[in-house]
Amino acid sequence: MLFPCPFCGPRDETEFHYVGEPKARPAPAEAAGEAEWAGYLYVNANPKGPAREIWLHLTCLEMFAMTRDTATNAVLGSESPRRAP
Repeated sequence: MLFPCPFCGPRDETEFHYVGEPKARPAPAEAAGEAEWAGYLYVNANPKGPAREIWLHLTCLEMFAMTRDTATNAVLGSESPRRAP
């Protein structure tokens, strides 16, 4: 299976590592409670169908967002994450 790296183009899936689903990080430990951090670390949406995921390309060491159908494993697209200036 080929994954579309937005930096290098289509590459074999063995060159990639799944990082996780994109979600907002809680406030620092002093402001967020244990339940909020536990939810962030251990609770995932795990939808059936199209899902946005964060992947790392081990060759160029760039992270990117990929949309993939979890029911069929079809890759629907990929893009580089937006970085703050």
